[in-house]
Amino acid sequence: MSERVAILGAGSWGLAVARLLHANGHRVRLWEFDPAEHALLLRHRTHPKKLPGCRLDEQIGITNDLGEAVAGADLIVLAIPSQRMRSALDPLAGRVGPDVGIVNLAKGIEIRTLKRMSEVVAEVLDRPLGRIATLSGPSHAEEVARDMPTTVVVGGVNEEFCAEVQETFSGQTFRVYCCDDLTGVELGGALKNIIAIAAGIAGGLGLGDNTLGALITRGLAEITRLGVAMGANPLTFSGLSGVGDLVTTCVSRHSRNRYVGEHIGRGETLARVLAGMTMVAEGVETTRSGHALANRHGVEMPITAQVHAVLFDNKPPAEAVAELMGRELKPEIW
Repeated sequence: MSERVAILGAGSWGLAVARLLHANGHRVRLWEFDPAEHALLLRHRTHPKKLPGCRLDEQIGITNDLGEAVAGADLIVLAIPSQRMRSALDPLAGRVGPDVGIVNLAKGIEIRTLKRMSEVVAEVLDRPLGRIATLSGPSHAEEVARDMPTTVVVGGVNEEFCAEVQETFSGQTFRVYCCDDLTGVELGGALKNIIAIAAGIAGGLGLGDNTLGALITRGLAEITRLGVAMGANPLTFSGLSGVGDLVTTCVSRHSRNRYVGEHIGRGETLARVLAGMTMVAEGVETTRSGHALANRHGVEMPITAQVHAVLFDNKPPAEAVAELMGRELKPEIW
């Protein structure tokens, strides 16, 4: 069934999903908030800095008008960075009907409120969670745009709506599973970016595969601890939005968060690294919110704590590694 889809946000993921959903037979309209970027996309139907080689079909609408973007939409897809989600949606408060589905693609936790993205969306648009879902999993835009086989999960509280999203997004090279653990899906997608920064720091320091394997494994353990404390199903973190996305983000050359960590590990300042980036590395601000959530729930997250100290307290990366290795000895499984 063909749907009218509004995609809000024309970063690399927004561009890739616009191409994907158009290929699946849906009528797609893409919203770009920046007038200059909007003009560039209209003129060239591609963006060489955000997603080289991804050209948008002429049938995909591109607009700078938020109201025009969502008018008549059956489904709204949010490809907006997590810390900008609230301000981007504010103009839509009271303007989105209850039957319109919302799919969030952002992987982050709002700093000010420590809310997950579905909670932010529900609050701003004043609607229940029934037709709000989050799509997550190992899915770099660079590979989705090149039709490389990709498998993700849609998390939501309403089984019927999740099935609708599954049908809308699935195609020959993009497979979607359903999960009823929205909390776990969102936490896994957000918190794994912190561990990816740690993996990048290790790489920047010249450390090896043993270190990377340990970071991924122990990172998954602390993500799961926090998730369970917040009501998530621990099994969710063994799935695509958990270990699947975690491993991919920690090892991939496409990972913005690993990139940040690598440069920090080589001695660059966070400000300098971020100033040189075109796209948003969600893990930087999620390190703040993830660290705050760990403190709120009394959950031990040593890797997150050390990444926070390196990014925001000017702690030398080598010192952070030494402290992780020198912690009190304990059993692996609690």
